[in-house]
Amino acid sequence: MTWMHGSFPGHEVNLVFARGMTLDGLKRRLRGARREPLTLGEAGEWAWAVHDIHDYDADDYDGVDYNRLCRGGAEIVVFETEPCSAKAHPPSFTYYRDGRTVLYLSFGSPQLRGGENPDHLSPELLAAKLIGPDSECAREAAPGHDCFDHREEDHARLVRAIAGFFILPSPPLSPEVCA
Repeated sequence: MTWMHGSFPGHEVNLVFARGMTLDGLKRRLRGARREPLTLGEAGEWAWAVHDIHDYDADDYDGVDYNRLCRGGAEIVVFETEPCSAKAHPPSFTYYRDGRTVLYLSFGSPQLRGGENPDHLSPELLAAKLIGPDSECAREAAPGHDCFDHREEDHARLVRAIAGFFILPSPPLSPEVCA
C-alpha cells in the first residue's frame, strides 16, 4: 500500500482503528498483545494505532488476536499493509466487532471475502467497481497491457471505499502520504 510504504522505515506494520474503546484502552490492549504502537491518535469516534506486524525481538511471529482485543462491544478495522512482503502477498483488510470477525478480504482478490458477513461492504465495493461485473479491467486483453500496472490505483479505491463506509480518520503518515 503505497500510502503506508516509507511511513515507518524498517517496519512492516498494521494500521488499526478502534471504535468503542479509548485511545488508552487500544494502547493497553496492543501492549498486552506484545505490539507497541509506533504512533497513535484519535479523531471522531475512532482511536488508531500503527504497530509492527510481528515482534521480531521476542521471536513472536504470530498475528495479533484482534477478536480478543475488541471483546466487550468494540469494533476494530485493520489494514495489514504487508502480510508477507518477502512472498509479495497483497495487503488485507479485516473488520472485527465484539470479538467476532465480520469481514475479511485480500486486496489481491476483494471478490473473495470471508467472515461472518462477507457481504458487509458489498454495496460499497460494487459501487467502486471493485467486485461484480464492472470490476474487470476493460483493457485486460489489449496487447501490451499489464493489469499489475494499475494495482496501486485499485488498492487506493479499495481503501477509499472502506474508509468512506466506516468514516475512518486519516492518521498522520509519511510526508508523501500527507501531500
